[in-house]
Amino acid sequence: MDAHQKLAVLKEYLKGLGSIAVAFSGGVDSTFLLAVAHDVLADKAVAITASAPVFPAREQEEASTFCHSLGIRQLCFEADVLADPDFCSNPPDRCYICKHQIFKKIIDIACRNSINCVCEGSNMDDTGDYRPGMKAVRELEIKSPLMECGLYKAEIRLLSKEMGLPVWNKPSCACLASRFAYGETITPKKLDMVEQAENVLHSLGFGQLRVRLHGENLARLEVLPEDFPRLMECRTSVIEKLKKLGFAYVALDLAGYRTGSMNEVLDGRKNS
Repeated sequence: MDAHQKLAVLKEYLKGLGSIAVAFSGGVDSTFLLAVAHDVLADKAVAITASAPVFPAREQEEASTFCHSLGIRQLCFEADVLADPDFCSNPPDRCYICKHQIFKKIIDIACRNSINCVCEGSNMDDTGDYRPGMKAVRELEIKSPLMECGLYKAEIRLLSKEMGLPVWNKPSCACLASRFAYGETITPKKLDMVEQAENVLHSLGFGQLRVRLHGENLARLEVLPEDFPRLMECRTSVIEKLKKLGFAYVALDLAGYRTGSMNEVLDGRKNS
């Protein structure tokens, strides 16, 4: 099937659910899923958004703006993941701990609003990297319509562009906790340092990027290889601004941006 045929299948799939709550982050995938669900189910499709220090503030603002623009009902709640010492110790299954807590709350909100089921935006490309959060999705019986209908990220971007969704070419953005090496304690201060450092790079026009934190004060910058020359041109400014945020060392990763770079030390890990 091509992307448009898969979209037709997705619409029938969602229609059959009757009413859904979309775990909505404001990213490309959940925005596409929510937009299609709203088109098919109207007010029987709602967005539920978690607010937490591990999620960039700009993402939460963009999520609210999108819902308001289409008149989609959005339910928001505070997820106090940093109150869990198991999460803050940052083990390899950190994502499972976080997702399980957040999805349990979303299920509770959906039930209290008489919504049939909860859906999330994983797609076919999410079957590759180490993603322990998918274990929580399976355990709690959260539906993944984009994956069920065989949609890949490139197809989602294509369809989103055709639908006029503002996020169609938006860079991917993962939870800020993914910026820490496993075993490094996650704290509000470190999360803020990483978020502000990434905001610095975004303000300079860099799109797809990550600022990884090692130890207390080493920033490892990941940008696309084609952006290396531009970063070198403004490196003095970047170093100065990041040092003001508390970083003592600023390094460029010569491998460039790639998803899950912190997972490269986890040989043999699977989505179990």
